[in-house]
Amino acid sequence: MVNRRDFIKNAAVVGGVAALGVPFTNERMALAKESAGGGVSVAVTASGQHKLPPLPYAYEALEPYIDAKTMELHHDKHHQGYLNGLNAAELALKAAQDSGDFGKIADLERALAFHGSGHANHSLFWNNMKPKSQAKPKPEGALLNWIDRDFGSLEKFKEQFSAAAKTVEGSGWGMLVYQPLLGRLYTVGVLNHQNSLVAGAIPLLVLDVWEHAYYLKYQNKRADYVAAWWNVVDWADVERNFQAARQG
Repeated sequence: MVNRRDFIKNAAVVGGVAALGVPFTNERMALAKESAGGGVSVAVTASGQHKLPPLPYAYEALEPYIDAKTMELHHDKHHQGYLNGLNAAELALKAAQDSGDFGKIADLERALAFHGSGHANHSLFWNNMKPKSQAKPKPEGALLNWIDRDFGSLEKFKEQFSAAAKTVEGSGWGMLVYQPLLGRLYTVGVLNHQNSLVAGAIPLLVLDVWEHAYYLKYQNKRADYVAAWWNVVDWADVERNFQAARQG
């Protein structure tokens, strides 16, 4: 398990194949074990392949806002699918490195960016949420101060984030990101898993707006899903992500 700070840093660069795009070696396995501790679970097998991290709550825990069947399919099937694609792409890249044949490097890097970002985004997504009775309902401290500075208020931020998520064309994500070089928080409507993301931006809060995330319960009413999702956002997790990102 990789600790939160390292995971957040890796999530920021996975679209550029700078972290998850490097096949696991024995040295990387050792580094992952050394950094094990509390935080986002990023599990690997004994052979170094990525494996599905468990949900931090039961499938039905987010009812009535996100239904149990959606959570089961989303986590066990869709997230697993991105892991399968990521592992296959890493093995193919390792084979290319061993043979010196990089004729398909562009395809491999696209696959790594897509599946690696899918895995990273979902790992953040599960941990950004908790049952409403357990979730911290509002941010405090430094994060709230930055939200007030960059968006005007928490309510204005939520309006902007919701608009970004609702207006993603096709499949994608709504995100709150921190850009350390620019020293700003931004909202981003990300296409697929990685396109349109600000270079160097570190995701703090993410909302999956692919149809598989909500269609069983909300059908084509994405706006209703976005509105309901705020009830299970755990701002304590977002605050931890922000702190880890700033420590860089």
